[in-house]
Amino acid sequence: MKLNVNGQVREFDAEDDTPLLWVLREQLGLTGTKYGCGIAQCGACTVHIDGEAMRSCVRPVSTVTEQMKIVTIEGLSPDGSHPVQKAWAALDVPQCGFCQSGMIMAATALLKEKPKPTDADIDMAMTNICRCGTYNRVRKAIHVVARGGDAKSAGLAIEHREGSKA
Repeated sequence: MKLNVNGQVREFDAEDDTPLLWVLREQLGLTGTKYGCGIAQCGACTVHIDGEAMRSCVRPVSTVTEQMKIVTIEGLSPDGSHPVQKAWAALDVPQCGFCQSGMIMAATALLKEKPKPTDADIDMAMTNICRCGTYNRVRKAIHVVARGGDAKSAGLAIEHREGSKA
């Protein structure tokens, strides 16, 4: 069987009911997409399928055709230059980081659909669970991207200093 993942058609061998997540991680080596709960509640496994955020832990691989375009965190921007990834870094969104690939994928899908989301839009779209509780920073980072990427507009007093001496 074949899948179109991150712009490449990739072959795999799995039972029809195998979750897409396991094909991505175990057979294709794309381990940025995480296993969290296994019941589509936490969102750590979020990928894009034809531009829509989907939970891959419950999606049987047989429901995804070779014509459908799957994008994982690795395919979003291999060098971390996507505006959402940059905002995440600028605002120190991740703490442990485990859920963040799913959060970033959900946020990018939201911003594609609604380039200027309201807080209510963000609340509706960002149903991912973060055990570290970085929800306020997630919201701020989404607003930063919507406003063009200026991290100072987020209202957080985070200042990065390279090469500073303590």
